[in-house]
Amino acid sequence: MRRNPAPVELEPVEAFCNTATFLHGEDELARPGTAGGWLRAHGYPEAVAPAELAALTEARETVRAFLVERTSREALDALNRLIHSVAGPPAVRPDGTLALRPADDGPPAAEIVRTVLEALLRDGLTGRHATRLKACAAPECRWVFYDRAPSSNGLWCDMDVCGARHKMRAYRARGGATARRDG
Repeated sequence: MRRNPAPVELEPVEAFCNTATFLHGEDELARPGTAGGWLRAHGYPEAVAPAELAALTEARETVRAFLVERTSREALDALNRLIHSVAGPPAVRPDGTLALRPADDGPPAAEIVRTVLEALLRDGLTGRHATRLKACAAPECRWVFYDRAPSSNGLWCDMDVCGARHKMRAYRARGGATARRDG
């Protein structure tokens, strides 16, 4: 149903953002049991306090909002606030890669968010992946996907679901306008 996964360097961002499937009303971070399973499966400590789950959910939606509209002043400000809250100034590791330093000895949720933000900042904003990690254009979906189209102009996570719904709505809107005009 969905597109192929993002390249390995962007998997942390894609996996984190897709812990919620709004189209089906599912959110893996909503309850400690499902959150623990997701955290364990992705190599994070699974014991996370409810307040940390709320912080993870807020971070996820901040990153997703940025991927929906990268040029939105509000989305940029929120992303910058998130980065500032979990990381100090960036550091360059001996191997030349970027690392975000902990702002303090924060909770495990902050380390998870730092991992996601490192991947986004290092690989999702510049270079060959700069415009390829996106959120579905359907407001009721917002699934994060990697756009592999040569022109990087994909809008929908799945053309058979979200794209088809959009086309059907547009068709009905055009048909309704024609019927009103003729009647």
